[in-house]
Amino acid sequence: MEKDLKNQNQKNEEHVLHLIVNETNYKWEHQFITGAQVKQLGNIPQSDKLFLAIKRPWEDELISDDAEVDLARPGIEKFYSKSHDDFEHVVIVVNGRPKNWDERKINYEQLVKLAFPNYVENEAIVYTVTYTNGPKQNEESSMVKGDVVFVKNQMIFNVTPTNRS
Repeated sequence: MEKDLKNQNQKNEEHVLHLIVNETNYKWEHQFITGAQVKQLGNIPQSDKLFLAIKRPWEDELISDDAEVDLARPGIEKFYSKSHDDFEHVVIVVNGRPKNWDERKINYEQLVKLAFPNYVENEAIVYTVTYTNGPKQNEESSMVKGDVVFVKNQMIFNVTPTNRS
């Protein structure tokens, strides 16, 4: 019976995954964990932003409350939080105009709305989005609907409407 109990404890330990939240070690018994669950586990205020540390030269990933992170990947996932006041705001330039941005990423639709506040999706109009002066992951390129890129301070975006004909 003692041997069975030892084997059961060993089996349970095999299915425990480890993670670090604000430099404190935690155990988790499921493959996936949401941002909200990490905040709860680490006693992080809901208003704080949660990040998953990524090895350089890549940017750390902002984790939303509903985002799922796979803890079964190689290595131990390391999370950290920043209060909203500590978060680094950046200024991006959209069609020559400076815009304050407080997220690590921006998507195609957000850029079109920044460039054209009265934007309404219309199949007759396609928007061309190009950018320069980006971070190492995406220094310079173009975007199509559905794309997301990392941002950095003074990143330049050009958004141009084109009629489909």
